[in-house]
Amino acid sequence: MEVLTEIGSLILRVYILRALWTALYAQNAAPLNLPLHSMITYATVAMLMSLILEVDGTRLIREKLREGTIAADLMKPISVPLYFFSDGAGQTLLHALLVVPSLLFALLLVRIDVPSPAVFAAFLLALAVGYGVNFFLNFLMNCVAFWTLETFAAQLIVRWVSDLLSGQIIPLTLFPGVLGRIVFALPFAAIYSTPLLIYVGVIPSSQWAASIGAQLAWLALFAVLSVLVWRAASSRIVIQGG
Repeated sequence: MEVLTEIGSLILRVYILRALWTALYAQNAAPLNLPLHSMITYATVAMLMSLILEVDGTRLIREKLREGTIAADLMKPISVPLYFFSDGAGQTLLHALLVVPSLLFALLLVRIDVPSPAVFAAFLLALAVGYGVNFFLNFLMNCVAFWTLETFAAQLIVRWVSDLLSGQIIPLTLFPGVLGRIVFALPFAAIYSTPLLIYVGVIPSSQWAASIGAQLAWLALFAVLSVLVWRAASSRIVIQGG
């Protein structure tokens, strides 16, 4: 019942997004280089991507710190960060299964452009890199709990900012001038905006390497920061409860 409810909720959201963007385009509020059918495709694919990217397996860090069970994990002969990644990846694969029925039902409500195999392959690569960036961002936020024991409020703020500046809600091409260049330079754009703009053709094939390269740069930076923060955090752990 929970799965069916979630699928129904997604279908309703896709329908509302189609109605919203149709009304906005009627008032000439159109993103740059995106006709209406491409914008509907963008919004629908972003909605389906959120099923994968909003799964936060690293929240276990905060929960285990609050319960005190993180101490037992640190004593095990395993890589604890890899354990959190594997747990999150498993949850992500489960949620990814919901994309298939949701997409089939969405096709009954909206027209979604189907890209060429080359474009779809580039989209999947950019999505995979964006997933990594999102994972390390969540990992860093949850590692703050080693010092504060609670990160929910801070994560909520970062999530709101990320939703707006990642291109999940609106394309970043809507931001004008200098503001647009700033939001494209932020790491949030590597999560949603780059894969989506590749999918709808705003980023041409000649710029795929540069765009995915920028994603990989953010991925490497966050990975290095995650290693440093984890080493510092695990060396000064304070257990509450347990």
